Amino acid sequence: MIDLVEDDGDWAAFGSVDDIAALAREVAKHVAGTEEIAELLPPPPHAAEVVVALSSDAAVAELNARYRGMAKPTNVLSFPSLAGAASSADGVLPLGDIVLAMETVAAEAGDLGIRPADHLRHLIVHGLLHLLGHDHMEPDEAEEMEALETRILASLGVADPYAGRELSEAPP
Repeated sequence: MIDLVEDDGDWAAFGSVDDIAALAREVAKHVAGTEEIAELLPPPPHAAEVVVALSSDAAVAELNARYRGMAKPTNVLSFPSLAGAASSADGVLPLGDIVLAMETVAAEAGDLGIRPADHLRHLIVHGLLHLLGHDHMEPDEAEEMEALETRILASLGVADPYAGRELSEAPP
């Protein structure tokens, strides 16, 4: 289950809020359908819940400074729920929050020459994988995470965002 929150920023270039919510739900469905991920999620009829916040560079820069010690915006931040978080009474497992910075996401899409919606799909996949415990701090972790991202994005009809780039060159 995706809860979309309009926090800050003008996201009109990415479509209506309803369009973005539908895009996020589509991405979450493809992530959850991936074999390695499906085994981490609660079985039906239970669900996992993620909050996706549409924000601005200014707001993300504040969060980035507070939680990562980096006083600048970034494209996506992920805030996993505490490990071992319990499901709610209705069986919903909270995975955490994903915060997206509109200006950075739009600028990166332009710089990369890709559709803004496809870059948004990539960043939501990236954020969801972080919420599920994936990381890219070490080269082997980055390679594994990027391969999983690429496979999920292919299932969504999105080209490999890492093709022809070194690990350190491609966003996120």
